[in-house]
Amino acid sequence: MTFDELGLNAAILKAVADCGYTTPTPVQEQSIPLAMAGHDLIATAQTGTGKTAAFVLPALQRLATPSAVPGKGPRILVLTPTRELAGQVMEAARTYGRSFRPRCGTLLGGMPYREQLRLLSAPVDIIVATPGRLLDHLERGSVRLDRLEMLILDEADRMLDMGFSEDMEKIVARAPSDRQTMMFTATMDATVSRMAERMLRNPQRVELAVRTTSNALIEQRLHVADSLHHKKELLNYLVSDEKLTRAIIFSATKRDADELARELTRNGHQAAALHGDMNQIARNKTIERMRRGGIRLLVATDVAARGLDVTGISHVINFDLPRFAEDYVHRIGRTGRAGASGIAISFVSRSEVSYLEKIERFIGKRLPEQNIEGLPPLAVLRRSAGGAKRPAGSGANRFGKPGGKSNASQGQGKPWDNSGKSASARPRRTPGYQPVVEYRNRRAPSETH
Repeated sequence: MTFDELGLNAAILKAVADCGYTTPTPVQEQSIPLAMAGHDLIATAQTGTGKTAAFVLPALQRLATPSAVPGKGPRILVLTPTRELAGQVMEAARTYGRSFRPRCGTLLGGMPYREQLRLLSAPVDIIVATPGRLLDHLERGSVRLDRLEMLILDEADRMLDMGFSEDMEKIVARAPSDRQTMMFTATMDATVSRMAERMLRNPQRVELAVRTTSNALIEQRLHVADSLHHKKELLNYLVSDEKLTRAIIFSATKRDADELARELTRNGHQAAALHGDMNQIARNKTIERMRRGGIRLLVATDVAARGLDVTGISHVINFDLPRFAEDYVHRIGRTGRAGASGIAISFVSRSEVSYLEKIERFIGKRLPEQNIEGLPPLAVLRRSAGGAKRPAGSGANRFGKPGGKSNASQGQGKPWDNSGKSASARPRRTPGYQPVVEYRNRRAPSETH
């Protein structure tokens, strides 16, 4: 199937063609006709499958017909969990709708109110918003949803994980009952299903297989880090390896990406940052420099790396673990491409163990821990027994290792310290206390990250 067969407006088709797209992705092929027919929709698809266009194109198609309801409020409302994702949606709406220039804007937390109030002072076609800031405007009376025709919940599972459930309920309660609602989510658990039952009417379903396993050609490793300083020591050691020809280093925030790139550059490495605060021209130049070999180490945030296609990536390093498990698979998939092998290395600190457990449950295995000589962690990593799906009968002992032996009995050192004390010599704990990380020395290093 081609985009021409989907029945989209000619101006939209031209914009799609100008971007070089001729064939819709599976989620676009299945979702767009249902959306254009006016159905409520639940689409389960992994990030990176083209889902943004799957709802932006039908939304623009709806705008080709003038609104019959007077007022200033939006005709299309897209809720997203983060500012970065909101930026992606806005970029897509402006790109595909450039021929008829819909009036659109964002309502995002942490951004000035003045520009947002100016946006809302006149009729608007599309608003992309984070739930908290939109609810704030609704309660102030600076925006109304009387004209709303289409409500889109982008990355609904993330919004729930981030605690936006109550905000979303209040927003939906203020929307017209005859609106069309579409929900896009990477996972469909009981919580997401219950929300869908409350917010959607007889929805059509598009379910695409969610990839939960990673490329077999990618070797995955884990390093326990006691602090931010320890992470940086591990990183400096790893990037000095000549076998690392080209790497993407993932950071949690834009500020950290900039700082880390500067430090690597000061240490003599060809490094640069890539994140959502950079304009598209700057991002394209950075990617092109890496493709031509001018950048060896790219420090990126998740959003900036969406769709990033650079060949020859030998390593992916998760300086910060992703908050969402599917992002781990997306990140490490930047290496081991086109039949080549690759190495994915993740750092985990005490505050990130819950993210690690989600990742291991998602991919169905535990990441093997490794130590670097001279840079061992002071911490012994403690993962819950349910941290990964293990083969039947494999079990896990009280030290969180497969099988029935402790680290000490396997010759890997005692779980508390190296002074000859046994596990029974450890300080007594409050009944029911299950430490995530215990330290070999009596004083835990400060958690600076």
